[in-house]
Amino acid sequence: MANPSKQKGTTWESALVAYLREHHNPGARRNAQMGRLDIGDIDGYYLHALEAKAEKTITLASYIAQANKEAVNADQPYGCAIVKRRMKGTADGYVVRDVATDVRLMNRMRDMEDALQGENSALYEALDKQHREAA
Repeated sequence: MANPSKQKGTTWESALVAYLREHHNPGARRNAQMGRLDIGDIDGYYLHALEAKAEKTITLASYIAQANKEAVNADQPYGCAIVKRRMKGTADGYVVRDVATDVRLMNRMRDMEDALQGENSALYEALDKQHREAA
């Protein structure tokens, strides 16, 4: 690949896909670019259109605007950017979304947990314990 910046981005996307396949969703994959109807760089990050960024100069506002637009195109409720942290591994990257998106996500999580706790408290307690121990 002749363009070093494009190669850096491809390498970051591939590393994210490998990480997501191991820790989140075995079906995660890179998306083909679709121009103005782009649906994000990676498919398989639950409920999200994911924009992967590995750039020297970080411009969060443009990343979030792009991720939110691509979430609409992908028919996903949330958009986020996963930004490579310089000189660090994949797990040390940053997941970035705007406050409005994060509040919608947290409200959904709260409502779903309340529903599960009310419906099956034993399952809720087991899952809660599992996720707290993983932190």
